[in-house]
Amino acid sequence: MLNFCKGKKKRKGMGMGMGMKKVGIFLLGLLALIYLLNPTAGIFEIIPDNLPLVGNLDEAAAATLLLMCLRYFGLDLTEFFSPDKPGR
Repeated sequence: MLNFCKGKKKRKGMGMGMGMKKVGIFLLGLLALIYLLNPTAGIFEIIPDNLPLVGNLDEAAAATLLLMCLRYFGLDLTEFFSPDKPGR
């Protein structure tokens, strides 16, 4: 395999791959938010809610995914769920 970038300097800053990663994470978070808002009023469900014990796992996964995407962009909402630390 040929290496065409052998003599070139690396550019500082955000490369094309990093920008695509941010776009992908944003779209994943948007998809999770739309799934949680459920604009189809329950018509589209990955796991039906009326199944005992496992019915709400898809919503829990979507909420976790949304929290992880928000944390990636600097909005850490998980701090609200952790107990207060002394000296804070």
